[in-house]
Amino acid sequence: METLSQSILTKTIRQRPADSYKGTYGRVTLVGGNRNFGGAILMASAAAVYAGAGLVTTITDASNQTSLHARLPEAMFADMTNHEQMKSLVSSADVVVIGPGLGTDEAGLMALNTTFGALKPTQTVVIDGSAITLIAQHNLALPNAHLIFTPHQMEWQRLSGIPIADQTVANNQPAVAKLNATVIVKSHRTQIYTPTAVYESPLGTPAQATGGMGDTLAGMVGGFVAQFADHTDAVLAAVYSHSAIAEELAEKQYVVLPHQIIDVLPQFMKAHEALV
Repeated sequence: METLSQSILTKTIRQRPADSYKGTYGRVTLVGGNRNFGGAILMASAAAVYAGAGLVTTITDASNQTSLHARLPEAMFADMTNHEQMKSLVSSADVVVIGPGLGTDEAGLMALNTTFGALKPTQTVVIDGSAITLIAQHNLALPNAHLIFTPHQMEWQRLSGIPIADQTVANNQPAVAKLNATVIVKSHRTQIYTPTAVYESPLGTPAQATGGMGDTLAGMVGGFVAQFADHTDAVLAAVYSHSAIAEELAEKQYVVLPHQIIDVLPQFMKAHEALV
């Protein structure tokens, strides 16, 4: 197992060429946020935007439209009950993030199945939160796409069948291999399982123990993967950035709120970009 270091940032985050335009940095479509959990998809969407994704579309419950436009005017809105529009938006994205605030009811299951059915092999999908639970509960077939799972340890237990106490590298690796995916197992020392290696983040603080942290990370992963060529490095850099920012904020705060990480993210990325 390799320990992540700050070097992953300059390895991944590149200075933007002068001839850039929004299409250069990828289309990210996010799916989630029912009537009760709209904040989750708003945080994930904001994280994708602030990470630098070129175009962000949020497919969510109609009750979240006003909040989305007020909090994040850069994101486009689509109604999660319009499944034909959902198929079109999902199929035209470079990266899809599904799960934050989705819920595990029939509407959430329908949105997940619709999304999975629209994905193409060239696309990347970040599967988080409720989507992981639904896959485990219904034994759903996974789409033919590049898969990134972002479970916390209980969600990983549901998906892999491995109890939290037994979630060692030796036990996790075969389960990851069966998924043919990259898996980020979130904990106080988050581990990232890629097809070729296992990495551990040395960072993290108890100040991060608040709702929305995982949603923010999922959005950051989506934003990083959409714009940086090496997707494994993009995932690693997103995980490292998430906790590095939190640790900096925690030096002066008892609790770090997810939106504070999002707000600082563009300045953090600028400070750690490679100049070549």
